[in-house]
Amino acid sequence: MQLHSEFRISAFHIRVNWLVAVCVLMSCAAFGRLSYWQLDRAAEKVVAQQALEFHSSNNAQPLEDIPTAHLYPSNAELLNRHVSLQGEFLNQRTILLLAEFFDGQIGYGVVTPFRLGSNNQLVLIHRGWTTGALPANTPPNLRPVEGPVELAAQIYVPPVAARVNPGQIDASVWPLRMRRLDIDAISEILDEPLFPFEVRLTAQQPGGLVRHWPAVHVNANQNLSYAVQWFGLAMLVLFVSVLASSNLWSLVRGTKPDNTEH
Repeated sequence: MQLHSEFRISAFHIRVNWLVAVCVLMSCAAFGRLSYWQLDRAAEKVVAQQALEFHSSNNAQPLEDIPTAHLYPSNAELLNRHVSLQGEFLNQRTILLLAEFFDGQIGYGVVTPFRLGSNNQLVLIHRGWTTGALPANTPPNLRPVEGPVELAAQIYVPPVAARVNPGQIDASVWPLRMRRLDIDAISEILDEPLFPFEVRLTAQQPGGLVRHWPAVHVNANQNLSYAVQWFGLAMLVLFVSVLASSNLWSLVRGTKPDNTEH
């Protein structure tokens, strides 16, 4: 059985060892299959996340039903949990978070305390972003909401390593202005306990402003990265095999082929 063959296309010629060629093709197919598997895993994660989001948003738990024992800072299970709230905004006690940006524009994050109708607990509701690019002495447009409302929102749990640096807060001037949301400081100023996490409005809610915080997405980047790596490895093996078995490198360099007969 002949294991070697040679093919010529004009100036290009390649010598094929069929045993090596089979090994190369099997390796490329295996790497391609791994790449496809990683893409499939990324798609599964996205679909699962979408299903979870749909289920969570349609089965939102009343905020006051969350057990007190679950309300500790490192409880990642609360992150982005959909909750429902019924009560009223305390519009006169709105907090402005300074120097927050949206589409390259500077503005304020708008946080308004919300009193639950069921147990009178205060919750800090992040309503979104409003522009700070206003004429002098023009207050920001806070779009207050009057009267009882029902809201849908998500709990925001900051990273464990996140720290809030205490700063000077003028509690005599409202809206209150802060660099970062400090729940303990606000609780002290309002002189009553607060729900220990910021709660962010979902889309199309009463009092909602521009939702400038990053959207919640499942992290499929690692799978996509692995898929690119496996595909790249398959192409690399194929290219190196062709390069080693042919005069492609000579043609690329512009070296005149050696046509000497031996």
